Amino acid sequence: MQSSIRIRLSLMMFLQFFIWGAWYVTMGTYLANALKADGVQIGAAYSAMAIATIISPFFVGMIADRFFAAQKLLGVLHLVGAAVLYYITSVSNADNFYWWVLLYSLLYAPTLALTNTVAFGQMKDPGQSFAGIRVFGTIGWIIAGICIDRVFHIKAEQMAFTFKMAAIASAVLGILSFMLPATPPKAKGQKATFGQILGSDAFVLFKDKSFVTFFIASILICIPLSFYYSQANQFLNEVGMANATSNMTFGQFSEAAFILLIPILFRKLGVKWMIMIGMLAWVLRFLCFGFGNANAGLWMLFAGIILHGVCYDFFFVTGQIYTDNRAGENIKSSAQGMITMATYGLGMWIGSLLSGYVAKRYTTGDNVHAWQSIWLIPAGISAVVLVLFGLFFTDKKTRETV
Repeated sequence: MQSSIRIRLSLMMFLQFFIWGAWYVTMGTYLANALKADGVQIGAAYSAMAIATIISPFFVGMIADRFFAAQKLLGVLHLVGAAVLYYITSVSNADNFYWWVLLYSLLYAPTLALTNTVAFGQMKDPGQSFAGIRVFGTIGWIIAGICIDRVFHIKAEQMAFTFKMAAIASAVLGILSFMLPATPPKAKGQKATFGQILGSDAFVLFKDKSFVTFFIASILICIPLSFYYSQANQFLNEVGMANATSNMTFGQFSEAAFILLIPILFRKLGVKWMIMIGMLAWVLRFLCFGFGNANAGLWMLFAGIILHGVCYDFFFVTGQIYTDNRAGENIKSSAQGMITMATYGLGMWIGSLLSGYVAKRYTTGDNVHAWQSIWLIPAGISAVVLVLFGLFFTDKKTRETV
């Protein structure tokens, strides 16, 4: 791959995740402070991305892959998205905000697949090349958090700035996209059904009891995951952690570090114990949040953040490997698509709404949250999923080199 193409693709990934990290992490804090939103309204706002994740594969599979060059569609979506992000800060009602963030999520979600399409289209050996480019996405997310706290010193009541920062980055990526290598529609002239895009070809995997257990556990574990995404930044700010947004990027550093351990531990432990360790990390994370504070218990707050690497990598990355191993060669893509829609779609949607109702339930009239009670609920859900998975998942075959 030419160095000029690599640079453009790396910048594409950097901006793609810089945008997401800029507004998504702090949205709950913004809604609570600027729009005086309650927990239910915040949960609904976070559910918008889950809804968009469910719809996105149909848009990409039925339309984008067949009629438009990926880099041009990427540019249009980000330019329109930039306008929506900038406008959204003028919305003064939390209920109206939901519809605008849903519109933006519907614009943004397809770009996650489109950036991969553009990148893979330039690679002769994605297995060797993709990781070195995709890592710039993680760096972009980290830099977004650092910019909010360490560069611009944005306080909780100033979080509207994060949407404007994301809007500028989106406009830049929109323009850059038209300078990316040409990536014509890969399925032009081909037919596709809703069932294929939904991943129905992979339903044959449900004949396997262990895969059914894994599938259900994947949906259920995304419920407590939603509590972290929608409540953590607001929680850390309210309990008095300084530079909460940039401190949360330690989770991304942790994610990058722990993923290096997966090839070694996967062979030694196998899929069952890897996933159970990931689930146990969820329990520990929420207990740390529940009993930590910004004084003597500050180490517990940092522990909860840093555990993100184990939580995400040991469950989700291992789960993706397990799904790939269990699926036959002809249904690998369908199987991964089915898992993605079930987790980041259905599971996150349920979790976002539930987290909102729980937050509202444990909020007093003067908008003070009983955070310990809030965090014990996702800790309990994670513990139940851990036990059920341990009891019913019996597949001991998947212990292969990755």
